[in-house]
Amino acid sequence: MTRRVGILISGGGSNMLSLVRSMTGDHPARPVFVASNDPGAGGLEKARGLGIQAVAVDHRPFGKDRAAFEAALSEAIAPYEADILCLAGFMRVLTAGFVEPWAGRMLNIHPSLLPKYRGLDTHARAIAAGDTEAGCTVHEVTPALDDGPILGQARVPVLPGDTPGTLAARVLEQEHLLYPAVLRRYAAGDRTPVFLPAPV
Repeated sequence: MTRRVGILISGGGSNMLSLVRSMTGDHPARPVFVASNDPGAGGLEKARGLGIQAVAVDHRPFGKDRAAFEAALSEAIAPYEADILCLAGFMRVLTAGFVEPWAGRMLNIHPSLLPKYRGLDTHARAIAAGDTEAGCTVHEVTPALDDGPILGQARVPVLPGDTPGTLAARVLEQEHLLYPAVLRRYAAGDRTPVFLPAPV
């Protein structure tokens, strides 16, 4: 049975594109929508250009009422009947009320080697700590921030002279490889973690 995948984004959607482009041929899943909390997110137009339904629910009118925003988002995506929800650069913290109905069916990619550096500014924090390697993690989403079972990791070296920007660019290249690899396995019902070797 082909799994139906929804993708949540907040910006340009580079990880969304890597996921969408991977879901072809004998892949066990297909994309059914892309949604954003920002109507101006560049990834929405990219999704439409690929023939994927794209919707936006602007979080700003809801102020600090996360529950109301999440209710509106849930209503907007419900008709697509997704089996799996992938967070791909979605920059809103989701409450337990949104996450729990998706338990075991929602993935996120985070730009650190979890459990290190949950939250923001991960690359700057890795450099400041003197880490010799950094990377990214795909995990199942739970109500706790950047928590949940790890489904895959990719590592990159932290090089002398690295800035948060140069490190982020190298990590992003690995994100584009790791997330599709994890989704393919996950959609087939296999939760064995994927570990990509560090690039030479």
